[in-house]
Amino acid sequence: MSNFLDVINQDKPVLVDFFAEWCGPCKTMSPILKEVKDALGDKVSIIKIDVDKNQSLAAKYQVRGVPTFILYKSGKQVWRQSGAVQKTALITVINNLGG
Repeated sequence: MSNFLDVINQDKPVLVDFFAEWCGPCKTMSPILKEVKDALGDKVSIIKIDVDKNQSLAAKYQVRGVPTFILYKSGKQVWRQSGAVQKTALITVINNLGG
């Protein structure tokens, strides 16, 4: 848990992807997240949290469905959405809220 807090408390925006191995939309998002990271480079950190392996973390952040994306800026949640998200929408959110 403390490692997670260290990561989300960075100055740069951190996009957290709460996912599950068995989740179809989560698998769809994997290459999209790679494209977002390729497009934004060091401007953002993207971490993936497997809800089945991290149930207490998922419960703490009230993740009820997967995928759920939460964008943090300096440890504060600035955006949250469940379900698949388009690449351009993710980039826009990160640029607008994370910058």
